[in-house]
Amino acid sequence: MKRTALAALLGACALASAAKGPALQYASLGDFRLHDGEVIRDCRIAYRTLGTLNEDKSNAVLFPTWFSGGSEDLVPLVGPQGVVDSARFFVILVDALGDGHSSSPSNSKLQPRMQFPRFTIADMVSAEHRLVTEKLGIRHLHAVIGISMGGMQTFQWAVSYPGFLSKAVPIVGSPRLTAYDMLLWQSEASAIEEDKDWNGGNYAKPPALNAVAEIHSLALTTPAYRVRETPPTAFPDFLKEVDRGGLGRMDANDWLRQLQAMMSLDVSKPFGGSMEKAAAVVRAEMLVVPSLQDHMVNPTPALDFAHLSRAKLYGLTGDCGHLANGCESAHLYPAVRAFLAAP
Repeated sequence: MKRTALAALLGACALASAAKGPALQYASLGDFRLHDGEVIRDCRIAYRTLGTLNEDKSNAVLFPTWFSGGSEDLVPLVGPQGVVDSARFFVILVDALGDGHSSSPSNSKLQPRMQFPRFTIADMVSAEHRLVTEKLGIRHLHAVIGISMGGMQTFQWAVSYPGFLSKAVPIVGSPRLTAYDMLLWQSEASAIEEDKDWNGGNYAKPPALNAVAEIHSLALTTPAYRVRETPPTAFPDFLKEVDRGGLGRMDANDWLRQLQAMMSLDVSKPFGGSMEKAAAVVRAEMLVVPSLQDHMVNPTPALDFAHLSRAKLYGLTGDCGHLANGCESAHLYPAVRAFLAAP
C-alpha cells in the first residue's frame, strides 16, 4: 500500500496524538535463519508501543506494517476512535522485515542491497514472534491485526501460531495471492529490474521508477473511483503528483524484496497446498475484512478462508478499492474495536 496515497485518504481520520508517535525501539535477533535456510545476519526488528501492558500480559495486540509502510504510519490508526484503542490494549506496532526500519537491503551493513536474502511473509511472522516472546516476554497475544501486507501477516500468524493469539483481524489481506495479484506485483518488480538506473540494485542515486509508482497507483483504487476523482483535465497534475511521490519513503531494493515476499505468500504450503487443512488449524476467533472491489489484493482467497475457518466477515463494498478501509473507517473501526473488546 503506497504510503502517500494512504496518508491522503486517512488524513481526515488521523486519530493519534503525536505526529511521530512513540520512539522507535529495536530488538536484536542475531543471525536470523529464514525458512529456506538462508540467514539474515545481525537481524533487528523495529517496533513502537502504545498503551500499557497489564499485569498478566493478556492485553497485547500486535499490529504489523503494510507494504512499503513504517510503524509511524500506523500510529494515527491507534486511539479511542481508531482501529484499536491503546487505552485498553498494549499495542505493538511492528516494522516488517524489509521496510527500511527493521533489517532491510537498504540498512544492512553485512548484506547490503541485493546481497540481502529473499524473505517471506512467514519469515516476517517468525521474526515478530521472536520479538514478542524474547524481547517483550509475552506468551500470548490478545490479537493480531493488520492491513494489506499486514493482513497477509495476520493470516500467517493465525496458521503458524494458532494457539498464540485469541483473535485475528486481517484487513484487505490474503492467505494466498491470486494470479491477478501476482501479475500486478511482478509488473512492479519487472519495472524496477528493467529500469536503466537500477543497475542491479547498485545505483549511485535512487532511480525515479515512475513506471512503478504509476502501476501501483493504478491498482490502489477502482476505475470508478479514479474517473470520479480525477477528470481528464486534472490528469496531468495527478500524474505529476504520482511521479513526484515515487516510492515514498521506500528504497527500491526494499520495495523489491517486500514484493517478492508477498508473491511467495501461501499459508497452505506446509499442508501440501490444502487451504482446508490450513484453515482447520486456526484456533483464533477471526474477523476477516476484504474489500470486495479490491484491484490490488483480490478478495477471493480471503472470502474462501473466512468460509473455511468459519470466521466472521465484514465486507467493504465501496469503490475505493484497496483503500476502502480508510474510506469506510467510520463504520469499520467501531466494528473492529467491538470485536477486539468482546470476551
